[in-house]
Amino acid sequence: MRLPDAWVGAGVVRDLVWGELYGSGFQPSAVRDIDVAYFDPDDLSRERDDRATRELWAAWPDQPWEAKNQAAVHTWYEAKFGNAAEPLGSVAEAIATWPETATTVGVRLDGSGEIQVLAPLGLDDLMGGVWRRNPRRVSVERSLERLARHRPADRWPGVRVVPPI
Repeated sequence: MRLPDAWVGAGVVRDLVWGELYGSGFQPSAVRDIDVAYFDPDDLSRERDDRATRELWAAWPDQPWEAKNQAAVHTWYEAKFGNAAEPLGSVAEAIATWPETATTVGVRLDGSGEIQVLAPLGLDDLMGGVWRRNPRRVSVERSLERLARHRPADRWPGVRVVPPI
């Protein structure tokens, strides 16, 4: 399977890093989903995401895969979250809009098996244990909802929460 410009990112990367640095270790069983961001401007259909997710499940079963074409986010974002999203020009541009600055990170293996990191907003908050709202797309209200749902101070005692403003 080849997804164009695909990266694993968001919460699973944060959970791995913070579990090891600020918690009691990474717990794969606690992973809610494994976000795979890719960029395919030639097929913006929901079926493309569904097909990509099924292919991931077939290749690596029993993992909570969720593939999303970042070129298509603007076609469904408003219906799901209540505010419009502009079309994006790249997967890096998309990752830069993810909800918290510590989640704006993607990783993948290159052709020689080396890890590549895509961090359009940098790695400081991820490595420094800072939960901070990314204002590029997430409202204060939605950030507060995410903060209550994810409970970062409980899950990772060493993480510092910057209150959303």
